[in-house]
Amino acid sequence: MPNVIEITDLSAPELDVYTRLTDHQLRSRLHPEQARIIVESPKVIATALDAGLMPESFLMERRQVDGPAAGVLARCPDVPVYTADREVLARLTGYTLTRGVLCAMGRPAPRTAEEICQNARRVAVLENIVDSTNIGAIFRSAAALGMDAVLLSPSCCDPLCRRAVRVSMGTMFQVPWARLGTVKEDWPAAGLARLHALGFATAAMALDDRAKAVDDPALQQPEKLAVVLGTEGDGLNAETIARCDHTVMIPMQHGVDSLNVAAAAAVAFWQLRAR
Repeated sequence: MPNVIEITDLSAPELDVYTRLTDHQLRSRLHPEQARIIVESPKVIATALDAGLMPESFLMERRQVDGPAAGVLARCPDVPVYTADREVLARLTGYTLTRGVLCAMGRPAPRTAEEICQNARRVAVLENIVDSTNIGAIFRSAAALGMDAVLLSPSCCDPLCRRAVRVSMGTMFQVPWARLGTVKEDWPAAGLARLHALGFATAAMALDDRAKAVDDPALQQPEKLAVVLGTEGDGLNAETIARCDHTVMIPMQHGVDSLNVAAAAAVAFWQLRAR
């Protein structure tokens, strides 16, 4: 039976992780062993459990306990389940819960680019992408369309923030990922050098009259290819483009100048996937 605890005090400290800690505080870089993430919806929570993440507590509407959340609760019989009516939870969290279920979990330990790229043939590299919705959508496309790993520049937003995890449907628990450095000086020169040392050709997605079309046969020749995508609005830095082996663009029609980075990523991942 689930360990159900009725919420009677909205200020209870055990609820802080859901209501009073910022994303920065949840990451807890000074004390990594205390870092937490918030995972939303039974399906995404199940994906996180499958990946080996450890739940610490649940927060959900009462009707979820014997309903859609029953499957994940059966896998975690000793984990506290804090519950109340939807209206109480909305007052507590400040928003209506998507599918009525949140789970606090320990943050997985970081991995290195060298570790996750050891057997990879296709990787996505994200430069300075700061919108969590775009990060989540890119991870979902990476999982669906054949990317073996995702690498992030130091200035990208946290893929494990609540919104990114939700938008991705938990795919960042399935696709290995790592940061290419911890400070902005680690990118692009040092980060791209690490990729080249790992045997990757690099393809910068950029609007440039000299760029190859994304379906150019030459882009299928590298055994290992890193697809590099830039920040919302400005795209890739000029230095990044100059240091990449190829510049690649998606041909546009009807006067459209570009696609949203998440949409462009999906097109590029499909076309440049390993055959």
